[in-house]
Amino acid sequence: MAEIIIKQVAKSFGTFQALHSIDMTIRDREFMVLLGASGCGKTTLLRIIAGLETPSQGEVWIGGRRVDHLPPRERGIAMVFQNYAVFPHLTVFENIAFGLRMKKLPQQEIDKRVNRTAELMHIEQLLKRYSGQLSGGQRQRVAVARALAMEPDVILMDEPLSNLDALLRLEMRAELKGVLAESKSTAIYVTHDQVEAMSLADRISVMNGGKIVQNASPVEIYRDPAARFVGSFIGNPPMNFIKANRQDIGRWRVAGLDLYGPSHGASSLEFAIRPEDLTIGEGGFIATARVVEPLGAHTLVTCEVDGKPFRAVLDSDLKVAPGDVLTLIPKPDRIRWFDPETLLAV
Repeated sequence: MAEIIIKQVAKSFGTFQALHSIDMTIRDREFMVLLGASGCGKTTLLRIIAGLETPSQGEVWIGGRRVDHLPPRERGIAMVFQNYAVFPHLTVFENIAFGLRMKKLPQQEIDKRVNRTAELMHIEQLLKRYSGQLSGGQRQRVAVARALAMEPDVILMDEPLSNLDALLRLEMRAELKGVLAESKSTAIYVTHDQVEAMSLADRISVMNGGKIVQNASPVEIYRDPAARFVGSFIGNPPMNFIKANRQDIGRWRVAGLDLYGPSHGASSLEFAIRPEDLTIGEGGFIATARVVEPLGAHTLVTCEVDGKPFRAVLDSDLKVAPGDVLTLIPKPDRIRWFDPETLLAV
């Protein structure tokens, strides 16, 4: 069992508070992604779990053991770094075997684990090469294989695909998800790339300003953001937001439309809708197209609604040109509402 429990973990660097009382439980064999912009605290939290940083307060538990006082080698973890960290003077075989030799495992066991993980990562034909002879994608596979060969309870990954080109990232994402499912390790993966997060995670913890804003499945994060930040950060393009003024209990005026919404006592809320949850028809928002971007199967249209930018993802068969006036209808079950003061969903 490799359940990870984070209890009230905080971290300060001088006067800068990098993490604020983080509480989190990562289930055994779960794939958890820490997602957020640069500086949000996700890598600091990962390094605290790894033992590379000491928390200013709080506890870290792995597999029922408190480990925040233990050195990294005693925590049952392996780590994959953004810069690969493979040894240029060693062959691929020796790179993968490095940690196993440090554990003084028998040569037969080392051979078995190296060959198995190399096969999993499709690099078995590279075992005799030196890392200087490998491409970036191949070096990243070696780094992952080296971590997996340790058969760790927990594998930690800090933006491991960020240095790869788009096509390689797509290929590695698919392989990584399958390989980690087979490995039976609990995985924590740090990224700022929402596509990686959505495609890989069992659950996503969205971080902002050293806090966890929402912790949920990818579908829930996408469909039901708990805070305005999540709606604006997740999705490409992100959610549209328009001020809504209360007309009556449960009725709101949004850019000239009367819509049913929450029975909230505030005089105003923020209406939110994803660009792909809009259709063209009658009785919707009056929008003037400003920029039209063909994207293959879809067309992204940046419009002006109520004097502000408003994006719609439309079928590419619809012919739209800058200056066209559109009527955009929001799908009622996809509308979300946020409190402008707390910035939380209502």
